[in-house]
Amino acid sequence: MKVEQFLRQHHIARNPFAEEDAQTDPVFKNFCIDTTHHPAWQKVMGDPAEPSTAIVFGEKGAGKTALRLQIEREVSEYNRRHPTARLYLIRYDDWNPFLDQFKDRHRAGLKIEKLLSLWNLWDHMDAILSLGVTDLVSRILSDQESASSIHSLDASQRRDLLLLVSCYDHAPAENFDQRWVRVRKRLRYRPINAMLTPAIGIVATLAALTLLVVGMTRGTTSWLFPSPGRLLWTCFFVLLAGWVPYAWRYVHCYWLGSGVCRQLKTIARTRHGLARVLTRFAATDLAGQPFPNKNRTDDRYVLLGKMQGLLRVFGYGGTLIVVDRVDEPHLVNGMATRMKALVWPILDNKFLKHPGLGLKLMLPAELVPYLESEDRDFHQRARLDKQNVISALGWTGEALQDVANARIAACALAGSSPKLRDLFDGTVSSERLLEVLRALRVPRHLFKFLYRLLVAHCNAHTDEQPLWEIPAPLLESTLAVYLREQDLAENRLRV
Repeated sequence: MKVEQFLRQHHIARNPFAEEDAQTDPVFKNFCIDTTHHPAWQKVMGDPAEPSTAIVFGEKGAGKTALRLQIEREVSEYNRRHPTARLYLIRYDDWNPFLDQFKDRHRAGLKIEKLLSLWNLWDHMDAILSLGVTDLVSRILSDQESASSIHSLDASQRRDLLLLVSCYDHAPAENFDQRWVRVRKRLRYRPINAMLTPAIGIVATLAALTLLVVGMTRGTTSWLFPSPGRLLWTCFFVLLAGWVPYAWRYVHCYWLGSGVCRQLKTIARTRHGLARVLTRFAATDLAGQPFPNKNRTDDRYVLLGKMQGLLRVFGYGGTLIVVDRVDEPHLVNGMATRMKALVWPILDNKFLKHPGLGLKLMLPAELVPYLESEDRDFHQRARLDKQNVISALGWTGEALQDVANARIAACALAGSSPKLRDLFDGTVSSERLLEVLRALRVPRHLFKFLYRLLVAHCNAHTDEQPLWEIPAPLLESTLAVYLREQDLAENRLRV
């Protein structure tokens, strides 16, 4: 007997439990994302008009990625309803580019644990600013942000945006210098005094060439050029006088850019490229401005505030950062000690409670014991009592039954309303079914188990002698094998 035949008998068009990962699950993304939520959904999401922080700990398969996708969908719907007070979403879930760059900036052969222990809060802030600025620049260049918003930026805001682009814009598919120029043109930023020093150099070069040509044409017998040496020295001093102001300015910008490149450990920047861009600013625009050129968070907070101010002009009332997949980077490789080294710096109350900013941290359950063993200083810095902390993203049997029924309803034939209970015969009581679901704990185990149970049942019967309900003995035997395999797999992970 085929699984499709069994499901059709119960008026189900497709297998509701074939997918396990929310990221690639069409049933969840197309049907259940708006209707099937964890009981703690409201605490996690909060009010989009007032973005807040939530820290969620959950075991693998508990639904952290599903929560992230639902947050993204909720933000999208909120922005559609509030076009003038939108929520700016930053997805901080692809860690490999930042970790790879961080590794390249340190000594080769450094142990991963030692390397991750050097990761600080300002490295997180640099990565988040890079994601936010890069996305904003892409939206501006692709005309996703209105021209009226761009034109409403005042002179200082145009400078702030270009400074953020200089430090944080990172689009590997495009040339950094050309992209910066495109943004400058969109902003119509053309400071006269920034173009003056290279213009003086060009004029001096033309003057020196003219003197050289005139001197060689008329000879060196006149009082102005009594000798070839006098002619060459005159040309040299003209060039020197013309280019010294630009050279001095370039050296200053190179020194400033070198400090930025040295401290931006998560973003690729070249000293020469950054210096060349900085010379295009007016000197007065650079004076007194914060740059991420020190090992501290102070300048990053100011730059974060500048980005938030720009976002308000573009119609974003708040910023939401979703942190997920911290166990997946290849340098972390699912190891709890490495995840702790990577995540702990971000648990800082000043950052988590930054005005207009909300963070949604989806963290593995393996970090909970480390959290409980931390000292008083850590808890004073993190102030987790002020955050919305969910220490275990748990599911009751009833909640899992609702999830299963929602998926079955999403895959049901038109005009029918099958339930999970309909798949089992009368020897399986409703109470026992809830106990089974409770033992599975999380949605991923639920989907894996039900898929395996359907296959096992259909393999045990032929097309000529089908059995359209799953009996209790098969449910119990399949459950026992599945739970034993899960225990062995979890024990291997602990080792």
